[in-house]
Amino acid sequence: MTTRPITVAKMAAACLLMLVSSGIALAQQSAPDRLQRGDEVLRTLNAGNAQPTLEGLRRDFPFLADAITGYALGDVWGRPGLDHRTRQIAAVAAFAALGHRPFMKIHAGYALNLGVTAEELKEVVYLTTVHAGFPRAIEAAQTLAELLREREQQAGGAK
Repeated sequence: MTTRPITVAKMAAACLLMLVSSGIALAQQSAPDRLQRGDEVLRTLNAGNAQPTLEGLRRDFPFLADAITGYALGDVWGRPGLDHRTRQIAAVAAFAALGHRPFMKIHAGYALNLGVTAEELKEVVYLTTVHAGFPRAIEAAQTLAELLREREQQAGGAK
C-alpha cells in the first residue's frame, strides 16, 4: 500500500472548511446573546465594575469592543470547560510569558477578585522563568508588585 503526502492545497482546503464551519456555528448565536454573555463574564471578573480599557474602546472603536465582548468574553471566557479562576491563572501566565504587562496586570486583578492569592500569582511569575526566561519573569514580577501596591493603597484609603 502506498501513501500519498497531503498537499498544501488539500491542507489549506481543510483549514478553510474548518474556519467556515466554526464561523457558521458562531453566526448561529445571536449577537445580542453573545454580547450579554460577555458582559456577564466581565462583571464577574471585575467585581461588578466597568473595565476602563474596554470602555475606552467602546467609545472610540465600538466594533472592536463588541468583538472583544462577544467573542473573547462571551464565546471563549464564557465556555464551561474551566472555571473563571483557572482561566485567569492561565491568562496571567500567558501574558507574563508574552511580556504584555498591561494585560497581565488586568488579568492578575481579575484573578485576585476571584480568590487567587498573591502567593499563587507569585508562583505563576516564578514559573515564567522556565518557559519565557528571567527577563520576562522580572517584568511580570514588577507588574504584579505594582498591582499589589495599588490594591494595598486602595484598601488603606478605604478604611
